[in-house]
Amino acid sequence: MNRIIAGTMTWGTWGRNFTRNEMASLIQKCVDLGLTTFDHADIYGGYTTEEAFGHGFKSSGVSRNSVIHITKCGIQYPCDQRPLAVKHYDYSTSHITASVEQSLRNLQTDYIDLLLLHRPSPLLAIDEVVAAIESLLGSGKIKSFGVSNFTPSQIEMLKTVVDVKWNQIECSLSQSTAMFDGSLDYHQTKGIQTMAWSPLGNYFSENRPSNPKLDTLMNELKEKYNASADQLLLAWLLQHPAQLHPVVGTTRIERLAKAKETPSITLTRDDWFLMLERQNGAPLP
Repeated sequence: MNRIIAGTMTWGTWGRNFTRNEMASLIQKCVDLGLTTFDHADIYGGYTTEEAFGHGFKSSGVSRNSVIHITKCGIQYPCDQRPLAVKHYDYSTSHITASVEQSLRNLQTDYIDLLLLHRPSPLLAIDEVVAAIESLLGSGKIKSFGVSNFTPSQIEMLKTVVDVKWNQIECSLSQSTAMFDGSLDYHQTKGIQTMAWSPLGNYFSENRPSNPKLDTLMNELKEKYNASADQLLLAWLLQHPAQLHPVVGTTRIERLAKAKETPSITLTRDDWFLMLERQNGAPLP
């Protein structure tokens, strides 16, 4: 799997609302760059983006065996496509199975490379999950299984009955909790691979708190490494020994191209810790 993963959440109605031809064009450009792993979820675009991507993928002419599709299920999201009384999570055998079957139809494929449970549920019953996952793995409809936003204890519970290969979590310079609360330590100890969503954190957010010391450092590092700010933020993540895989959500091909180049950037240890210190506003303990 690519170290850099293309996230599709904003490709549809939750973002750029690409036409079929625009989807097809961006898919082809990603593959041409060597970005061949795409991150989906059933709820994106209010349960519409997977299908839109599937139509775009068919039009692109890209071969199925040249890409990796990740998708997520379990969130029951009230919207036009699903007029529910309340947002909740459903990890019953029937719902997991039905969600995968729908994702297969949406993406116009016979198999999902990696299925993730989208968020932990207080009502998750491991016997229901294992029944669905074993059946889906056995039939070849999914090739691998993981979770998203699960804590080490929640993963440990699942691992008593099913092999969890991945966890997709929020991790960035501005949200580095997983580096200190034991989450990434657990992943490395248990051989669980990690994806990082929102890998640029809040750096480009209009609502980001003023941080002139970090901004000054980033300007210095941009010149030192001949890199953009987003490349430096990704390089900071990639340098962690847990071998994180950032899920990059941009739809701009020039930024995707820069993201693809990032693994070649190696920060010095001093610069890595300087970025962390400036972000936190204080030296490490």
